[in-house]
Amino acid sequence: MKVSGFTFVRNAIKFDYPIVEAITSILPVCDEMIVAVGNSDDDTLALIKSIDSPKIKIVQTIWDDTLREGGKVLAVETNKALTALSPDSDWYFYIQGDEVVHEKYLPTIQKAMHDNLNDPKVEGLLFKYLHFYGSYQYVADAQRWYRQEIRIIRNQGNITSYRDAQGFRTIDDKKLSVKWIDAFVYHYGWVKSPEIQKEKMKSSINFWTTDEESVGVKKHYEDNFDYSEIDSLTNFNGTHPAVMQARIARVNWQFDFDIREKKLSLKNRFRAWIEKLTGWRIGEYKNFKPLN
Repeated sequence: MKVSGFTFVRNAIKFDYPIVEAITSILPVCDEMIVAVGNSDDDTLALIKSIDSPKIKIVQTIWDDTLREGGKVLAVETNKALTALSPDSDWYFYIQGDEVVHEKYLPTIQKAMHDNLNDPKVEGLLFKYLHFYGSYQYVADAQRWYRQEIRIIRNQGNITSYRDAQGFRTIDDKKLSVKWIDAFVYHYGWVKSPEIQKEKMKSSINFWTTDEESVGVKKHYEDNFDYSEIDSLTNFNGTHPAVMQARIARVNWQFDFDIREKKLSLKNRFRAWIEKLTGWRIGEYKNFKPLN
């Protein structure tokens, strides 16, 4: 069984993305790792080159900054990495620049790929998600945060990144048939200093809006990012991936939140109650067809 990992990145240093941790977290189960490095305002290319692994192959890209609808440019960049993967690989393992996989899940992930290797009905593997917010202590638990997404796809020649690169579909826009595996992706995109988070938000809004549409959003982030505006958080009582320990030790800001505080509408409180009682999330978006 051959596995190729892939990701894309731009301005990793400027916006403090844990891209090195993301890549190294899945390297043990990959035979190669394709990294599409976009034109950056910092030394992102040198950062990726500094990772000591012969598995890593860099593809240098130029982002089309005119693509400003629905995050399309993110899917375009994902596909640049996807098309550079070895054609003889069985599985393609996708990781975004702010996602990390805990080492405790690697045996489960590897077993799932082995177990489904010869079942062509399984087009992908579905991961659960933890969205950390404000600090490494809190996880966002409101219903607007997605609970699951495809991160491993079968190499069948007809799969492409979908919309803003959150997931995948076939090139003729069909949802993938997937199996859920008991493994989490740790999403750290909302854990960085308030100052850097502010700059990241002002920059990333350009992927979804025109200059005119983004004016109000950018004005909102003139001051440091205010993490306390979040609607609902819960404590994280587990352990973080080993590759994240040095980054966690460097934290230079403080964010505290009373998890009893829930800034939810009556409708969302009802939905949260239903989910807690039954596990069913009303109106949940699912960009996949589950097989289990």
